[in-house]
Amino acid sequence: MLTLLEISGSINVIGYALATIGPALGVAWIFASVINGTARQPEAKGAMMGTAWIGFAVVEALALFGVALAFAIN
Repeated sequence: MLTLLEISGSINVIGYALATIGPALGVAWIFASVINGTARQPEAKGAMMGTAWIGFAVVEALALFGVALAFAIN
């Protein structure tokens, strides 16, 4: 019979897998908004892409913190 301590690593990885839904949706919404904005106002594409890359980096940083915590808490 497995005790809770023996399966804690698996629980961390499952928790991280569920936590990746947030950053995935964040990245999708960021670039969907850029596509929508570019379709409405093509001349503003450069400004929107710069902001989108910053937003993308912040969202992905949160995902990387989740990876680090998933393995550090083990």
